[in-house]
Amino acid sequence: MKSSRARRASWHSVRVVTFLILGTLPASAAGEPLVGRWLLKSQQVSGQESAARPLTLDIRPVGDAFEFEYSVPLNQARTVSLRFVARLDGTAGEVKDAQGRKIGTARVMRGSALEYLVTLEGPNRPTASGRMKLSADRGTLVCDSDSAAPGGAKTHTVQVFTRQ
Repeated sequence: MKSSRARRASWHSVRVVTFLILGTLPASAAGEPLVGRWLLKSQQVSGQESAARPLTLDIRPVGDAFEFEYSVPLNQARTVSLRFVARLDGTAGEVKDAQGRKIGTARVMRGSALEYLVTLEGPNRPTASGRMKLSADRGTLVCDSDSAAPGGAKTHTVQVFTRQ
């Protein structure tokens, strides 16, 4: 039977190892609320309701960053239309199209516990900046963005996603 001192030392070792492991896990493992599969429910473009094609946004942890993958259904399968990996500290990540070609950069930064600031930009593409905001129950994600096309045309888009 272990002595009281040996049991305390053993328990202390378990706590230290647990702390070290938790400290090295990506934020999602510690409960990042943005992670999950989101389905587009509705969309407004410049204040007008717009028919929303089926669109899925998958957000998953990748090391110390997160992969954001937008996909649409095509022939009984999902086809990726846009993908990027970004850390939540505003570091630039590459945006890739469906063929895996780099088409720009993305920056994502935590604004608050349930809000994220996002910027997407690329050559000959509209620059978009906005925010992703989770509802208090974490079941709805509202993406609110403004974009400016290279010619100067401006668009305000609001997309509402529900967690799947």
